[in-house]
Amino acid sequence: MKFGNGEEPGLDATDVAILQTLQQDCKSPLARIGERVGLSAPSVSERIEKLEQSGVIRGYSAVLGSRELGLDVTAFIGVVVETPSGLESFEETVVSIEGVLECHHVTGHHTLLLKVKAPTTEGLENLISRIRGLAGVVRTETTVVLSTHTERSQLPIGEHVTRREGGSRRKNGRGHSSPRKLPARKTGQDRQERHNHEN
Repeated sequence: MKFGNGEEPGLDATDVAILQTLQQDCKSPLARIGERVGLSAPSVSERIEKLEQSGVIRGYSAVLGSRELGLDVTAFIGVVVETPSGLESFEETVVSIEGVLECHHVTGHHTLLLKVKAPTTEGLENLISRIRGLAGVVRTETTVVLSTHTERSQLPIGEHVTRREGGSRRKNGRGHSSPRKLPARKTGQDRQERHNHEN
């Protein structure tokens, strides 16, 4: 594992195994992760902390069932923005709209593609109306999801990750990297205390 200032992470097979385990269950005890990768719990803790500091691990969260929470309607909304100057303003505004899960700047007929969820078709219609009312929006086109076969949040990590060397680190958003506050998993001394408690 190598992390230099502004450089891409040099991940080894152990890092990849740790990341795969955390993607499957971020609450896995350090000792259990260590058994899988052949390291002690403190060594796993140190690696995880470095992965967090480098931005490879950006946070921890629970995966919720949308239908169980009453969010039965999923849709993709293509948005055309009038001018390039209005793009940033739209992105800054849409992030605060509840129900918008993703916002992507795309090629093709649309300027942006949004993934949204709503409890009902009426709720979706209200969401579309709100998006259409944003400054600079020329038109929208909505595709409603009938059923979902595959929907995952886990990233594919494997040999292509460990082969990456050098180069400048990928920027976040419009070319600005930003530190992230990690909410759920404990680090450093707290993680060691958890290890001692488990053993």
